[in-house]
Amino acid sequence: MRRLILLLLATAFTLTGTAWAATPADPRIAAATAAWAKQGLYVDPDFVSIADGNEMLRVISAAKMPVFVAVVPTGQWFPEKDDANLLAGRLAAANGKPGVYVVMDGDTAYGVAHELAAYAPESTWRDKDETLSAQLSKYLGEVELNARYSPGPARTEPVPTEPEPSYPEEKFTVGKAIGNGLGGGALGMIGGGMLAGFVLIVAAIGARRRKGSA
Repeated sequence: MRRLILLLLATAFTLTGTAWAATPADPRIAAATAAWAKQGLYVDPDFVSIADGNEMLRVISAAKMPVFVAVVPTGQWFPEKDDANLLAGRLAAANGKPGVYVVMDGDTAYGVAHELAAYAPESTWRDKDETLSAQLSKYLGEVELNARYSPGPARTEPVPTEPEPSYPEEKFTVGKAIGNGLGGGALGMIGGGMLAGFVLIVAAIGARRRKGSA
């Protein structure tokens, strides 16, 4: 029931076409940004049982950069269509603060750097029996702060899909059919002539050998 409600809300948001400059209607984003006003962690009610919140907050506090974490569901039923990095970018845009934004769905940690000179890996997998705090620590351990990275905004739009290559369809004409037939016939004649010549040469060699041995 909860996911159905989220789906309906997300669908309504998609249909309205609300610009991302405004506050998104997605309940995950609204709840996360409200929680981040007090601390850098938001845990969806459905994930409370697997999130070791106190340890996760310790990991966030020990980070060398601002970190905002949302433990929320992801999937095809949300506007991002399984693009959790897009959700992280939209969370960053809604929160409006520089930092590393991490989305965790219980299996994978997805992240983006927002207005921060840093490299953030797209995702890391959760090992079997690994706590979310350990997974978060592992993810943040791969984040690299470096001035060579441009501190730009995180992506908030889907990645454009590349069109499949199309090739012009060759129309059938009588002239092309005759030309192809003649070409095939000519190649057949050439191949046949070469084969016949090879047979004649072999026969002549065999005849000379028989004549010499007589």
